[in-house]
Amino acid sequence: MPKRGAAALTLTGLALALLLNFRTPSAPATVADGGNGGTSNDSGRSTAGSGSGSTGSSNAYDGSVVDTRYGPVQVEVSVANGKVTDVTALELPNQDRRSANISSRAEPLLRSEALSAQSATIDGVSGATYTSDGYAQSLQSALDAAGL
Repeated sequence: MPKRGAAALTLTGLALALLLNFRTPSAPATVADGGNGGTSNDSGRSTAGSGSGSTGSSNAYDGSVVDTRYGPVQVEVSVANGKVTDVTALELPNQDRRSANISSRAEPLLRSEALSAQSATIDGVSGATYTSDGYAQSLQSALDAAGL
């Protein structure tokens, strides 16, 4: 019996050492700044035709900046012929590594939801509740500015 106990103790110590030395990959410095250098617009401001469309039939509308517990959230929608053709996150929480990691994981899911729904009625991302709520609010204000 003492040999089993020693083996179990050794394996437990090894597992604990490996767990304590585990490092997650570095998150990017900015998650998605939409080319605006990380600056945000005044809350509630929208900009029609901000240069996203090459033919002039597509217009872009900025949603309001929504301050969440973990940082600001702002999206921009591109609209053509009364349909949302793209959603770009201009600002997402990224003040620390964990927030940036969560934002980078949640953003493509939220974008996909918004494009599918063609509205701000989207499912939130588990583990990114504040970001999801801020995304939906900013999205709704951009859709309102677009008249959708």
